[in-house]
Amino acid sequence: MEALYLLIPLSVALVFAALWIFFRASDDGQFDDLVGPALRILQDDDLPPSEQQRSGEF
Repeated sequence: MEALYLLIPLSVALVFAALWIFFRASDDGQFDDLVGPALRILQDDDLPPSEQQRSGEF
């Protein structure tokens, strides 16, 4: 029973810390562009990897 006196405030503090970290990341623009990185994977390179290195494209 005595463990609850420690665990309940600790869990409440942990929830508030997680919410603070989430909202801070949201305010900093961490979640602004969720589609761009996924679409960049689908862009097709016309040259094989060996020709890209010779032409200077990476």
